Amino acid sequence: MTITDNTPTSDTDGTATNPGYAELLADLGDDVLAHFRRRAAESDRDNTYFHEDLAVLRSVGYLAAAVPAELGGGGRTLSEVAAAQRRIARFAPATALATSMHHYWVGLAAEMERFGDTSCRWILESAVEGAIFAAGHAERGNDAPVIMSTSIAVPVEGGYRVDGHKMFGSNGPAWDYLGIHALDASDPTDPQIIHGFVHRDSEGVSVLPNWDTLGMRASQSYDTVMESVFIPTDKIARTIPAGSDADLFLLAMNVWALGLIAHVYLGTADRALELAVEDANRKSSVAIPGITYAYNPMIQHRIAEMGLILDAGAATAERLVADWDRGVDHGAAWGVRIPAAKWNAVEAAKRVVDIALDVSGGAAMFRGHELERLYRDVRCGGFHPANDALTHETIGKALLGIDPTRPRW
Repeated sequence: MTITDNTPTSDTDGTATNPGYAELLADLGDDVLAHFRRRAAESDRDNTYFHEDLAVLRSVGYLAAAVPAELGGGGRTLSEVAAAQRRIARFAPATALATSMHHYWVGLAAEMERFGDTSCRWILESAVEGAIFAAGHAERGNDAPVIMSTSIAVPVEGGYRVDGHKMFGSNGPAWDYLGIHALDASDPTDPQIIHGFVHRDSEGVSVLPNWDTLGMRASQSYDTVMESVFIPTDKIARTIPAGSDADLFLLAMNVWALGLIAHVYLGTADRALELAVEDANRKSSVAIPGITYAYNPMIQHRIAEMGLILDAGAATAERLVADWDRGVDHGAAWGVRIPAAKWNAVEAAKRVVDIALDVSGGAAMFRGHELERLYRDVRCGGFHPANDALTHETIGKALLGIDPTRPRW
């Protein structure tokens, strides 16, 4: 796999210097994103979706950033989109997170196109026309996302009928297509996982506005119930043996999804560090007349600790997306590197935000303080696949040389 290397180089705050990246964000300057930040606070308080942010992103063509230029999109790589999402997350984490769920489907379709598979071209064309995609993978009773499913697909003439209950569907009020997977057990000796796309207006689709959570509230990640929903053959992207991850479709899906998610939480941490530095340079005490908390050695130590943790957490995520764009062949090791990069980024972000609250002090506890919101938002990182348990299981088995086709435990 050979891919032209136009990976952006990044400064320590996640701001890339690659010209292509700068062009990608040309219409999303700090003045525009400042409104995203103001609205992020309002949406969190009111538990509402980021409709205005979405309208801005759509108007500048950002939602088609990964679509190949020859098909009318921005032609951007995973590295470029990831760096852009990290920057947006500094202003509006939930906006960045929810739009990442759209971008990873578009990016996956672009990768398929690049590899000579045009079966997902309709996704690229739909994204250019303004369609919004969402992820329908999360299910109760399933801790092996994508490769197993509690949703049931029954083959019928012209496609499948699907029954299931999907959770955490970001862009709940706005999505047009929900990418889902379901189990086809019509042949008990050879069960298959089908990967397809459900249109919102399909008969049997119920979108439940039930999102009222600790953090990432503006993502409005609704549940979707499917009752005998018909998915036509042309909207079935893949059929893969149940339990298997040996397909380029799944590899590209995972690297785009987890690569973008990792960068969203890094952007959240970038902002927490900014706020902690601002507070340290502003706060004073009668015990240290004439200078600010920034001159307190302990505060200096804590700020340095934040920088060190963030730098280390970003390293694996940035390397992951850069390696993908450069066509580095990690073989089976991709299955370790992808969840590891997401886990490292999220855990680093949690720690950075925790320290930021220590530096800023008690004022950061109050509702309405940005750090209080970031503290809640960053907690959500651990719930995305692969969660802490699955990440350690996957990496532990790989390092121990345990055959993944054996019984799980």
